[in-house]
Amino acid sequence: MTNARIVRVALPVPLRRCFDYLVPAEQVTCLQPGMRVQVPFQSRKIIGMVVELTDVSSIPRKKLRNIYAVLDVQPVLPRDIFQLVLWAAEYYHHPLGEVLWAALPAILRRSKPALSVELPPYPIDDRELAPALNAAQQQAVSAILAVQHTFQVFLLDGVTGSGKTEVYMQVIEEVLQQQRQALILVPEISLTPQALQRFRQRFAVPIAAWHSGLSERERYAAWLAARDGTVRIVIGTRSAVFMPFAQLGVIVIDEEHDTSFKQQERFRYHARDLAIVRAKTQQIPVILGSATPSLETFYNAGRGRYQHLQLPQRAGVAQLPQFQLIDMRRMQVDQGLSVTLVTAMREHLQSGNQVMLFLNRRGYAPILMCSECQAMLECQRCTARMVYHQTTSRTWLHCHHCDAHQELPRICEHCQATAFKPIGLGTQRIEKALQKYFPDMPVTRIDRDSTRRKGSLQQLFDEIHAAGPRILLGTQMLAKGHHFPRVTLVGIIDADAGLFSADFRALERTGQLLLQVAGRAGRAEKHGVVYIQTQCPDHPLLQQLIHQGYSTFAAALLSERQAAGLPPFAHFALFRAEAHQQSDAEQFLQEVKNILPAEQVRLSGPVPALLSQRAGLQRMHLLVQAIQRLPVQHFLQQLLPQLEKLTTTQRVRWTLDVDPLEIF
Repeated sequence: MTNARIVRVALPVPLRRCFDYLVPAEQVTCLQPGMRVQVPFQSRKIIGMVVELTDVSSIPRKKLRNIYAVLDVQPVLPRDIFQLVLWAAEYYHHPLGEVLWAALPAILRRSKPALSVELPPYPIDDRELAPALNAAQQQAVSAILAVQHTFQVFLLDGVTGSGKTEVYMQVIEEVLQQQRQALILVPEISLTPQALQRFRQRFAVPIAAWHSGLSERERYAAWLAARDGTVRIVIGTRSAVFMPFAQLGVIVIDEEHDTSFKQQERFRYHARDLAIVRAKTQQIPVILGSATPSLETFYNAGRGRYQHLQLPQRAGVAQLPQFQLIDMRRMQVDQGLSVTLVTAMREHLQSGNQVMLFLNRRGYAPILMCSECQAMLECQRCTARMVYHQTTSRTWLHCHHCDAHQELPRICEHCQATAFKPIGLGTQRIEKALQKYFPDMPVTRIDRDSTRRKGSLQQLFDEIHAAGPRILLGTQMLAKGHHFPRVTLVGIIDADAGLFSADFRALERTGQLLLQVAGRAGRAEKHGVVYIQTQCPDHPLLQQLIHQGYSTFAAALLSERQAAGLPPFAHFALFRAEAHQQSDAEQFLQEVKNILPAEQVRLSGPVPALLSQRAGLQRMHLLVQAIQRLPVQHFLQQLLPQLEKLTTTQRVRWTLDVDPLEIF
């Protein structure tokens, strides 16, 4: 093969390099970046993707192996997506092959040709006419459409129920008239059915969903239809940011503050940030919508990097709910429910309305304690307590970190006592208490435990939208963008969980969650009220959030972050190491720390993670930080090639998280 050229191939393996192969001269002309090839790798055949054709290699030509086959006649990844993947792999310092594979439908990760697959017929719902916009909504639409052919980031900052979705729709309507497409990212699978229904009621065009709950064939069909231009609107979760489009005209990130947009395993990318990069590359607007913007987005809007559009009033006749703080220190409480809250619930239910209770803790109780010696049952594989679960048919213990399950012990291993008592509140415990106070009232509980079966979540939502009074009880699954028009009272069982956390983002998340939950009340004609149970009614940030609103609350948190040198006033990257022995994880991170002098960055650690053991592995952290983003990137670029040469990597499992949401 003297006339053979060299093809550089990215493989889906955890190695930060590409691999060189020989390709016959007769196949060179048909090869392009973004095409799949079958190649030998060690002793097996593997599918890779062409990155480039070249005539030089660091490996002698006689040692290069030949490719087996070219699988495509054209690139499966269009040029814009291929460039986005290259950028993401470089920025997040993740192996290119794994990033490319994350951008492909599962069907294309196997040696199958990229053949067409038909989408199922599109349902044709009764069309709704666009409602009249209020002045703030119209200003927002006009501002976005004024720059629809150029890149601009818009923060659509609207209170809950302010009509942000209607702004999205009217912008998208103009985009569709120009024969272009729209991508809408939502944080949770549970939000896609509601969004699909609303958009299908408005637009007589093909609309597709994209999320992990669909079959491989369904996802592949949607992917092809978006790439070919058949589908005009895609509504999907974070990985939809990699979907190819024939002519994309706008990207919307709904609930942009939601942490679900950050992938927390393997390739740790942030879909919101990648959507902004993609919009800049394609010179289209991107809309970040939220009633409680992330502090990073709020900061960028304040600096003028994003255009800040505000919707201060609820749409139509709906009014913002009133807040009532319940001081639990001076209140008679039974099973987590105060007399004040129970009385208010009874009044609203008797009026034929719905009531929603929020507790972001599933299970029956977070602690099961020995009644004699007070010992708490802990997971044997994690530094965490087992959560007590109870249903009408069984009881069990469950670790919410490693997913271990076990039956209740018959005796305490410390004192041999036989009695245990649950401590604290979970949604199952509140559900049982509600059956006592409201024995004839239907209760719909929505959390991860009650929605495990396929289709169960939609079934529960159907119950909620049925006629008659009802109590809704759930975790943050209930707080994320759902529209419950007959909910007039929201009760927050415990507002204190995030007020005293070691996580520097805890207050931000607490404020966002409280306002998002509160926003489910009074979204239609009836006025809403929110009762907040707390042991700290005088907490300054809680008072600020309720009486002065999210903007003042966010500004105060930004001042604290700036004084402490925390994001967005600094940039982080986090090395995590796990090993069976803590000394191995610590030694590895110490060796990483010693590779290069930290001249423009600061290195903190190694230190044990807040959850120092998970699933039997000891966990340690090393934090890289700098005021500017560029020094962190340069440091990692120089560090990683040398890190992979360390012999201690064989005894640990390590990951790198750029822009981590959690550093403990």
